[in-house]
Amino acid sequence: MSMTDPIADYLTRIRNASRAKHRKVDIPASKLKRAITKILLNEGFIENYRIVEFEEKQYIKILLKYYQGEGVITGIDRVSRPGIRKYVGKDEIPRVFDGLGITILSTSKGVMSGKKAKRIGLGGEVLCNVW
Repeated sequence: MSMTDPIADYLTRIRNASRAKHRKVDIPASKLKRAITKILLNEGFIENYRIVEFEEKQYIKILLKYYQGEGVITGIDRVSRPGIRKYVGKDEIPRVFDGLGITILSTSKGVMSGKKAKRIGLGGEVLCNVW
């Protein structure tokens, strides 16, 4: 079965695992998913991750982060979809929950958080919001 939106699947797996209070989640790996996972780690939304290989396929094993029994990721939404792309300029990058969350963008310089893109002065495709 082919998947039309692998990023939406990635975000849904993280959202479901967090709501079910699972400690870890395994997701099929790709370069884009690795880049998003690295941003989630750097911004403090996940505890750790590693790339594992199983039956000649690579997976991202994400260790979810919890604080006082509640998931640090309380919401994660796909913004730009395959049928409806959402692009923003450097001055239009959205603030998520008044700065408590992050926006993840795909820019000409790679995948990065909205804060970093604003600092560098780049806009791009809004992949998702995390809070």
